[in-house]
Amino acid sequence: MSGYILKRLLSMLPILAVVAVVVFMIVHLTPGDPAAVMLGDEAGEKEIAELRSQLGLDLPLAVQFFHWLANVLQGDLGKSYFSDVPVTQAFWEHLGPTVSVAILAQIIAILIAIPIGIMAARRRGTMIDQAVMGVSLFGISVPSFLLGLFLILLFAVQLKWLPVAGYKPLSSGLWNHLRYLILPALALGFMQAALIARMTRSSMLDIIADNYIKTARAKGLKERMVIYKHALRNACIPILTVIGETFGGLVTGAAVVETVFNIPGIGQLIISSVERRDYAVIQGTVLLITVTYVLLNLIIDLLYGIVDPRVRLNRKER
Repeated sequence: MSGYILKRLLSMLPILAVVAVVVFMIVHLTPGDPAAVMLGDEAGEKEIAELRSQLGLDLPLAVQFFHWLANVLQGDLGKSYFSDVPVTQAFWEHLGPTVSVAILAQIIAILIAIPIGIMAARRRGTMIDQAVMGVSLFGISVPSFLLGLFLILLFAVQLKWLPVAGYKPLSSGLWNHLRYLILPALALGFMQAALIARMTRSSMLDIIADNYIKTARAKGLKERMVIYKHALRNACIPILTVIGETFGGLVTGAAVVETVFNIPGIGQLIISSVERRDYAVIQGTVLLITVTYVLLNLIIDLLYGIVDPRVRLNRKER
């Protein structure tokens, strides 16, 4: 197992290298100048040129890239041009709200999606199945920011049950923390629930048709045991895959929802950095998000062996 994990970690290096090159080039080729933004509209060309020289932005792109890459390999992602705070510090300061929203959204998605996916599979072709698939299609189609605005209008403005926007840390109390997360988590989790429900239905349909499920029913096992102990466990691998991918998408795709609900997470950090052309923060944050996404996929891959012993046997044979 340790050898397998090491191979997977080494396989991250080409991915991170490609991401580093692509992000660096996109950021630096996008119109805009951090020096001009920092000095404001009244700054002269001489002042801007001097600041660019201090920041190293007047060097050729290749030289800037290799300087940045050399620092990254030493664990230094640079500092923000505007706040003079290390990129890693800014990332960790904004990671908490994003992870809180993403975890709650994923919990909501799983609690909704897996039961209705199983129900749709058991009642294939019925009105219940068609309704579940229709809601899933709706969930995939509606943008999270639009759903978020509707949720604000209903639960915050009309019913006044929850706050319109903002964020409270866990230190302020669990319920106070959750009150500010429920609406953004619902907005994010609804789309994920739609994807997980469709995958659950598809996987369960494949398993339910197998002979060992028919044999279990013929032996007189209760339907609940057949579905949840035998069928669901063997259908878990594709479900775990889509859960892992959607959770990575929640972490990386929360920018719009965080803006709608004014949550000081990674999304807001990236958006504000793009507006100010804060190159170091953009590059470092995207690189750290990529590492997080790849590690999440590795964790999901390792969970396969817990759910299905055949996966562990295949890894040992390798």
